[in-house]
Amino acid sequence: MFRTLFYTLTAWVWLFPVPGSAIAEAANEKAFTAARAALVEAIAADVAATGKAIGAQRLDPAVIRAMKTVRRHRFVPPESADRAYDNTPLPIGYGQTISQPYIVALMSNLAALNPGDRVLEVGTGSGYQAAVLAEMGMQVYSMEIIRPLAETAAETLRAEGYDQVSLRVGDGYFGWEEKGPFDGIIVTAAADHIPPPLLSQLKNGGRMVIPVGGPFSVQQLVLVAKDEDGVLTTRQILPVRFVPLTRRP
Repeated sequence: MFRTLFYTLTAWVWLFPVPGSAIAEAANEKAFTAARAALVEAIAADVAATGKAIGAQRLDPAVIRAMKTVRRHRFVPPESADRAYDNTPLPIGYGQTISQPYIVALMSNLAALNPGDRVLEVGTGSGYQAAVLAEMGMQVYSMEIIRPLAETAAETLRAEGYDQVSLRVGDGYFGWEEKGPFDGIIVTAAADHIPPPLLSQLKNGGRMVIPVGGPFSVQQLVLVAKDEDGVLTTRQILPVRFVPLTRRP
């Protein structure tokens, strides 16, 4: 009963905040913090349920800390703030989505990065995945082909204090050669094949995580590993659904 009452009161605070009220803002932030903790529990349950496929029963503690810390409600449209901590993708405009938090956490975990590593993200979207990587201590280079999304993401990332994210407007298929090679590459849109320019920009010993498949077919989240001799191996992790990788005409 108490929990039901708490959530009801919280919902009323979100719907009817007092303009300029520090009390209302503090109540919102407290509710969002609790929602992030609940989201991490939901992600942990998904990880346990898919443990055999993903090859792990739990996430790296650095990933968990980042998911608990990054304020996802800042990376969704204001009208979606009350759903920001649902474990589901959400629309962000221009036919694009912010990825499901479980998938964001999984891709961050599969990349097996260390603080200080250089990582390329293809498909900035609202900036949420970049923020998670930055929170983990990575030097993030992120590319977005849709300029208005890139501009909004840059503003949000700056406001949230993630200054180590460098953002570029461009066709991510070709990567960001002058900033490579990268310790890891995360692609947040589905391609029908693994782009060769990205493979060439992946450092020996690095990993790339990318959804592969057409927009109307089954996509697979693929882990690409390049060993110290430059030999590539791939492994399909899970069936997924991503928006298509947008290309320049």
